[in-house]
Amino acid sequence: MADYTKADLDVPLRELLDYCVAVTRDPRSGSAGAVARLRAAGWGDEAIHDALQVTGFFNYYDRLADGLGVDPEPGWMAPSS
Repeated sequence: MADYTKADLDVPLRELLDYCVAVTRDPRSGSAGAVARLRAAGWGDEAIHDALQVTGFFNYYDRLADGLGVDPEPGWMAPSS
């Protein structure tokens, strides 16, 4: 759960998660080419939209909490490697 890149996931799911990480790091990476690759991997527009909505929602709330100095709930932090 701490690192999806080490999990045994099918290729389409890994591609979707890679897209979500890329958009989190650089919102401009959500280009038409990136969406076309997700479609080629079998994802429909609704699924891509939903994944992007969830990603954006969590990014917003993480930034809001960080900006306000809100500490995470005990036990919510991923174990350090």
